[in-house]
Amino acid sequence: MQYEKLVETYEKLESTSKRLNKTYHVAELLEKTVETDLDKITLLLQGRVFPSYDERKIGVASKLVIKALNIATGIDNEKIISLWKKTGDLGQTAEQLVGKKTQKTLFTQKLSVEKVFKNIRDLTLMEGHGSVDKKLKLIAELLTSAEPKEGKYIVRTVLEDLRVGVGDGTLRDAIVWAFFPKVSGIFFECERCKKFMPKIKKCLYCTKDIDTKFKKHESNFKDLNHLPENIIFSETESDARKIYNELLDLVQNAYNLTNDFGKVAKIAKAESVKGLKDIVLSPNTPIKVMLYKKAKGFEDAYDTVGKPCAIEYKYDGFRVQCHKKDGEVKLFTRRLEEVTRQFPEIKERVENNVKGKDFIIDGEIIGVDKKTNNFLPFQKISQRIKRKHEIERMVKELPVVIKIFDIMEHDGNNFLKIPFEKRREKLVKIVNEIKDQITLAEQKIVSTVSDAEKFFEESLLKGNEGAMMKGLTAPYKPGSRVGYGVKIKSVMETLDLVIVGAEWGKGKRGNWLSSFTLACQNDGEFLEIGKVGTGFKEISDEGDSFEDFTKMIKPLIISEKGKVVKVKPEIIIEIEYDEIQKSPSYSSGYALRFPRFIKIREDKPISEVSDLEFVEDLYFQQNK
Repeated sequence: MQYEKLVETYEKLESTSKRLNKTYHVAELLEKTVETDLDKITLLLQGRVFPSYDERKIGVASKLVIKALNIATGIDNEKIISLWKKTGDLGQTAEQLVGKKTQKTLFTQKLSVEKVFKNIRDLTLMEGHGSVDKKLKLIAELLTSAEPKEGKYIVRTVLEDLRVGVGDGTLRDAIVWAFFPKVSGIFFECERCKKFMPKIKKCLYCTKDIDTKFKKHESNFKDLNHLPENIIFSETESDARKIYNELLDLVQNAYNLTNDFGKVAKIAKAESVKGLKDIVLSPNTPIKVMLYKKAKGFEDAYDTVGKPCAIEYKYDGFRVQCHKKDGEVKLFTRRLEEVTRQFPEIKERVENNVKGKDFIIDGEIIGVDKKTNNFLPFQKISQRIKRKHEIERMVKELPVVIKIFDIMEHDGNNFLKIPFEKRREKLVKIVNEIKDQITLAEQKIVSTVSDAEKFFEESLLKGNEGAMMKGLTAPYKPGSRVGYGVKIKSVMETLDLVIVGAEWGKGKRGNWLSSFTLACQNDGEFLEIGKVGTGFKEISDEGDSFEDFTKMIKPLIISEKGKVVKVKPEIIIEIEYDEIQKSPSYSSGYALRFPRFIKIREDKPISEVSDLEFVEDLYFQQNK
């Protein structure tokens, strides 16, 4: 596929904020994409060249892109930087400059998706002496052949700042729209062009008004294994929604098992329902962990998970997936980053004390105070997650224990749909517990509020965050907050937000970034919700300081106007606040009253930044 076709879709996506419109445009592109390009297209639509479980980053700074633009266009660096300051977007700057190339070459050629994808992915392979020049050549080669619009999106992709708003939900839905029959009542045929549209007012293809009234038909749907060729009819609107949700769940489940929309799209196109159903869990391919929403109290928790239920300590550590394959254990965070090297003692304990040729188990690593043997708060051991050197010293200085609480796969058997109480029984059989090293999560079966409260208080006294309450018959649902389990905490619910901007300080803070713009997410788009400047330390020795954050943020700066910088969304921080308020000042529509920084969430992936729906839930709960 020619890259210009992908760019046409980028332009359509950027021109609308409506989820249905975005999904339609993505689905149209996927439908036209040949199977060999589907993996590349799905990644490039997300501004990536690696699936989410692959921790490699493109890692190119703005300065290198400016040099590449200079080589490709012949325009000097000062003029490029000057225009960049005006546009605030190096992609837009590239678009304007590529259209004014002063240097022409006889060897330019139309860019293909494969060429763009390969050059950008190859950037991650360049290391050591001469690597900067090699990277420069790869980027400049693309920009030399690019048309203006192509230059815009090449630069944004290289900087990992695509800005077209394609999240997981949009891609999942688009795969259903592209490769499965349309469900009548969810989709409506345009009378003029005969294209099928979602429930919108005007056809996105020919602009004619769409009749979105449900039309009753005799059902032609038996089950997912016997799909009709083009259109699925049903007798009621609720039946149509139910069928459509089955298709969404099919694709979502395939993604949960692979963390790779490219793989899912290729299988959906080539093998349809059977292929997606045949996907199995594969150790060493990390999956999204199951998430738990916060309960309003113990009665609310029981209403959600049922009685009796399991109650467990909620530890203040970090979530870890332990994968074993071919006799070797690998450890992954909830960000899907491998941390085996950083925690050699945990790798050894799991290898020696969990039975099985291969498995995927879920647990928590918690720091332990060497003097008191009490658990330490997460921030005390967070430095070990990123540690690359002096591992042995860190093992001695910051000892840890692993608590195992769930299992997803064992010796080729998928445990995701097995009831939780049976999964726990399996863990009891395969885990050899060693005190203060590797144990199962402390658990009790409860059915009264008083029993749950007693366990909760016991957990708090031992330095934990609270308790988890889990349904005994519940399956394991990767990545979902579906009510199979809830968390109980004694403090107000905090938000995990991503830094998208900052301001240089004044006076003694003049060399530091000291006011950070925060954003929640809404299906891949980051929406601003406020600024935070309290909770940070003045001196690095005292904890997370403005100086520390300045060092972290500097390489992520995308643009700079005066004292204000725009930042690549990578750093997630936990925020507490007094209140959530309605506000037209921020793109989320909400603002935080007196926000305060608590800690960096190095263990969390961008996909787990608090979403707008969660913010709205908290807003309405506080107003009750």
